[in-house]
Amino acid sequence: MTEPRATVAELPAGGPASGGPEPDPALGVDRGTLRLALVVGGLVLAVLLGFGLGRLNPPPTVPAGATPADGGHTHAPGTGAHSHGGADVDQAGGADVGGLSISSGGYTLAPSAVEFPVGRAGELRFQIRDEQRRAVTRFAVVHDRPLHLIVVRRDLTGYQHLHPTMASDGTWSVPLTLPQAGAWRAYADFTVVADDGRQTAVTLSTDLVAPGRYAPRPLPAPAASTTVDGFTVGHEGTPEPGRAVPVRFTVRAGAGPAPLERYLGAYGHLVALREGDLGYLHVHPGPQAEPGTVTFWLTAPGPGRYRMFLDFQVGGVVRTAAFTLVVA
Repeated sequence: MTEPRATVAELPAGGPASGGPEPDPALGVDRGTLRLALVVGGLVLAVLLGFGLGRLNPPPTVPAGATPADGGHTHAPGTGAHSHGGADVDQAGGADVGGLSISSGGYTLAPSAVEFPVGRAGELRFQIRDEQRRAVTRFAVVHDRPLHLIVVRRDLTGYQHLHPTMASDGTWSVPLTLPQAGAWRAYADFTVVADDGRQTAVTLSTDLVAPGRYAPRPLPAPAASTTVDGFTVGHEGTPEPGRAVPVRFTVRAGAGPAPLERYLGAYGHLVALREGDLGYLHVHPGPQAEPGTVTFWLTAPGPGRYRMFLDFQVGGVVRTAAFTLVVA
């Protein structure tokens, strides 16, 4: 082991350690000691200057309700601090888009079966597994549920929003009926809780199939309003690639606003899917500004056509309004 004083040998030649001249008695101190003192003094001065510069340049602030671990952005009520490592980054607009893969962020969606008979009730069973292929069993409750399952045909018809239940071994199950033949996509939207309490939001997806003749339907033309069970639902706001823009929905019953009820912790739930690759967008609701309305902040990952599905509840019944949206 090197002795502490051996660092003196790293000083420039000319001091006692290098065989240089003896110290001058008139100075009262040898030159090696003087040089060491100058080095220590320089280090102290550098630390003080660094502290002063830090005070002059404080770290950037983050929005209210966010933390530095969040990357400086806010989350919907009921969502703990979590990372977004499970989402994919779209190269066109730089926004997060999920559901493009069966594996992401170290987690894998493992279904037990993917084929279902057309129009007949079945059961979808699956696990979320980690990198060691262990079934994950700790999930955060986000929007009133530990996991949200979205099922839609690849032509963006037949939308279903389901909430599976989990057994003690980490197996999720939910009744499922695919009403039409074709290729379908199932999205598992969840937040994993690690042993240290940190939360990671992930969206994984898998293909399902209902054997039979597949006749894809074209997307309906964009429209500002639609009707669902006697309710008129309209929206306003133009999303932009890579930028969060408010999209406001209004639900009316006759001439007046509909008495919206809370569903999944808010006055509405919105899912947006991109035509082509079926990229899945996380959309968070804001507070209700006035009766019959709900606003979401939507970031389009890139130009293209999207299908928006708004779930809203009135009188204890959940209904879905669907819209085609074009992002330039």
